Amino acid sequence: MSYDFEEVASELQEIGEQGLSQVATLVRQQLALEKRVEDLEADLIKAKKDLSIVAEDLLPATLAEVGMTKLRMDDGSEITVSRYYGASIPKAKQDEAFAWLRDNGHDDIIKNQVSVSFGRSDDSLAQSLRDRLEGEGFETNQKVWVEPMTLKAFVKEQVESGAPIPTETFGIFIGEKAKITRRK
Repeated sequence: MSYDFEEVASELQEIGEQGLSQVATLVRQQLALEKRVEDLEADLIKAKKDLSIVAEDLLPATLAEVGMTKLRMDDGSEITVSRYYGASIPKAKQDEAFAWLRDNGHDDIIKNQVSVSFGRSDDSLAQSLRDRLEGEGFETNQKVWVEPMTLKAFVKEQVESGAPIPTETFGIFIGEKAKITRRK
């Protein structure tokens, strides 16, 4: 394959400054929008933290100082302070916490999931184990799926090789996306 470099250069000139100017404008617009989304996400995180401080600390404490748990405002809004609970078992305390729950008759809240992974061609072995477990009175759950990234790579491979693949069945969408990496 040979190229006439003068012809290629002429075609590139025909693109003209207007086309390149439009590309540059869109690049700047995308960069500005990416920055705006970053800023908004950071603002949202801060706003949620500030809201938590006011709703879970400052307002309940202030109402408690004046001896109130409920207040109706002039605009008709009503502020009510109620108790909420949260809990999290630290990984280092998991054995201790589970032992306490079991010793105190609360072991019914402990969930225990056993799963076994099978290879791509082990469908019959997986079904056999499931049937055997159900036969012994165990309730089983089976999850069958394709990892999203694996499916994406498979579809790309099939489409690029020209192999037929049902577009609707796999929800295939082919589009274009510009990614701009900024300097740090």
